[in-house]
Amino acid sequence: MSVTPEEVLKFTKPTDGYLCKSSANIYGIDFIYFRIRDTDSGSVIFEIRKPEPPPGTVYAEPDDNDDSWRCIRYQFPKQFLSYKNIGTTLEFKVGDKPVPHFRMIERHYFREHLIQSYDFDFGFCIPNSVNSWESFYPMPELDSSIVAAMIANPFETKSDSFYFVNDQLVMHNKGEYSYV
Repeated sequence: MSVTPEEVLKFTKPTDGYLCKSSANIYGIDFIYFRIRDTDSGSVIFEIRKPEPPPGTVYAEPDDNDDSWRCIRYQFPKQFLSYKNIGTTLEFKVGDKPVPHFRMIERHYFREHLIQSYDFDFGFCIPNSVNSWESFYPMPELDSSIVAAMIANPFETKSDSFYFVNDQLVMHNKGEYSYV
């Protein structure tokens, strides 16, 4: 199945599965660091860095039948839903091929309702490079009844992250969220 950025931007609920195989990432894009923070207070909400592999480590090709690693479950403090502005920092490596027009579209949902959509254009990434991207954006204003339902129903808040190179889908990951 081939999907375009324009189609993804029309989605109104999370996808049932993944819209591309792991092997579609022919550019060797690998996320190595991710941080979320409240920009008003500066407090870090979430931070993870992929450990460096020991020298000489050889990785197997991605298994298109194993999607277990493509969904991350996040547990955020419930105060996260009251933050006004957040910032994210992302670092990623690129393999041996140049990556022209790298774009990420991320759609966040509660149950089957779109809460927020983000569209980031990373531009061109040179081969064998490590790249960083920092974004700042306002959090959506949510009705108090929606916030209460999101807190009371862990992991029913979901996201789809779609990664395109020259408008061709090369990666699709998911997130599930709990607010405690």
